[in-house]
Amino acid sequence: MQRGRLQALGAFAVMAAFGGIAAGPAFADVSLSGIGMGHGAPSAEAFKQFQAAVRQYNASGERLRIDTHCPSACTMFLAVRNVCIAPNAGLAFHAGGSPRRGIDPYYTGQMLNTYKPALRKYLTSNHYMETFEFHTIPGDEMVRRFGYAACR
Repeated sequence: MQRGRLQALGAFAVMAAFGGIAAGPAFADVSLSGIGMGHGAPSAEAFKQFQAAVRQYNASGERLRIDTHCPSACTMFLAVRNVCIAPNAGLAFHAGGSPRRGIDPYYTGQMLNTYKPALRKYLTSNHYMETFEFHTIPGDEMVRRFGYAACR
């Protein structure tokens, strides 16, 4: 029994020495342009898919790169704890709901709650979350002005 443990420890040491075992978990970056969710949520079910994706990325620790145009419900990805924003990305904000049914305070609030306080204050102070008109903020401004991480 003791010999088996020593052999297992020896194999572990060899793998660690040659890089077979990383110091911590290694996660690949996930890009917004690669997952096909860089759009809005036309239904309650689609909105829930965005919320589920945020929970999934937060649970896995994967880095989500916002590297393209990100309008509407897509902006909820800002709640991913390991999110970064490319300078050429653009995030477009507006009220939740639909033009057909009207502005929905629940969905607007759900989106606002996924943003950092400085961004939330900026959007509400300027009334950008009170209409369906898009207000786009460039990625480099999101990093500089609102404290989001830049993709490197």
